[in-house]
Amino acid sequence: MIVLAIETTCDETAAAVIDDELRVLSSVVASQAGLHEIYNGVVPEIAARAHVERILPVIDETLTKANVSLNDLDAIAVANTPGLSGSLLVGVAAAKALCLASSKPLIAVNHLHAHVFACQFASDIPIYPCVGLVVSGGHTHLYHYQSSIEYRFLGGTIDDAAGEAFDKVASMLGLPYPGGPSISKAAMAGDPQAHAFPRSFLKEDKISFSFSGLKTAVRYAITGPGKFEIEPEKLSGQAVADLAASFQQAVVDCLVVKSVQAVKQTCSQNQRRLCVGGGVAANRVLRDQLAVECEKHQIELTFAKMEHCTDNAVMGAIAIERLKAGLVEDMDLDILPGLIRNPV
Repeated sequence: MIVLAIETTCDETAAAVIDDELRVLSSVVASQAGLHEIYNGVVPEIAARAHVERILPVIDETLTKANVSLNDLDAIAVANTPGLSGSLLVGVAAAKALCLASSKPLIAVNHLHAHVFACQFASDIPIYPCVGLVVSGGHTHLYHYQSSIEYRFLGGTIDDAAGEAFDKVASMLGLPYPGGPSISKAAMAGDPQAHAFPRSFLKEDKISFSFSGLKTAVRYAITGPGKFEIEPEKLSGQAVADLAASFQQAVVDCLVVKSVQAVKQTCSQNQRRLCVGGGVAANRVLRDQLAVECEKHQIELTFAKMEHCTDNAVMGAIAIERLKAGLVEDMDLDILPGLIRNPV
C-alpha cells in the first residue's frame, strides 16, 4: 500500500508519501514560523491563508520527490481533528478534491494519535499496547492504546498545553518565538532550582496537568506580585536563564511524574511501555529525565524521532492501519476542531 498523507492542523503545511512497510518515500514541510514570529504565537487567519497558498505546491513536490502519481496511490489521508478550523478546512478540502479526481479512498487522521504513532518510526518492534503522551503547543494528553485504532483517554491539561506555556513564558522573558527552543537554549546557562515554581497535581492520583498557575508564578517572579507591566529588557541575562531553567524544570517534572503514574496505573507489569510524541517531546531535559525515571520503574520508553516531533505528515502513516481495518470516509467528512477524547 502507498498512501499520501496531508497535514494542516495548525501552522505547518505538510505532505508525505509512505508505504505499508513504513518507508518514507518523500516528506515535505512548509513552515510558517516566520509569519507568526512577530505575534509571538500562531494567528489562525494568517495560518489558514498561508495553507491555501502552499497546499498544492507542497503536495506536488511530495509526489514528485516520491516519483509517484495519484494513480499509484492506494489512499489519500488527511488530519481532520483536532486543530484550527481554517487550517483543517484547507487540508480536508484538498484531500477530498484529490480523492474525487483519482477515485481513491479518503482516510481521516486524528492528529494526536498520529503523534504517538510517529514513535513507530523510532522502534524496531510494535509500540502497541502502550501509554501515549502527546505534548505539544496545543495539547498535553495521555492515552492508553491497545492498538493504533483502539484507545482510551486517561487525562490531560485542564487549561494550557505545555507548549503553549513555553511560548507565553518565552514572550514574558523577551525570547523569540517559538518558545520551546528559546526557553531550552536560555535554560542551559540557568539554575533550575533558582525559583520554586508550582507543580500542579504532582502528589494527586488523578492524571491531570495544569500550567496556568505556573505561568502566573513566572510573571510574578518577573514583575512582583500584583503588578502587570512586564519589562523583560530590565532582566539580566542570568535572571532570564534562571527563570527559563526553573520554569522548564517545573514543566518537565509534571510531565514525567504523571506519565510514569499513568503507565503504572494502566499497564500490567510485563507491558509497561510509554511512547512520547509532539513538539515538546524534542525537549532534551524531558527526554533525559523520562529516560531515568522509566528505567527506574522498568518502563520501556520510545520517543518520536526529532524530525517527527513537530508537526509533519509522516506520522499520517497511521492511516495505513485505518485503511487495513476498512475505516474509509465518505466525501462528507467534516473537520472536528475540538479534542475528541474517545473513539465514536
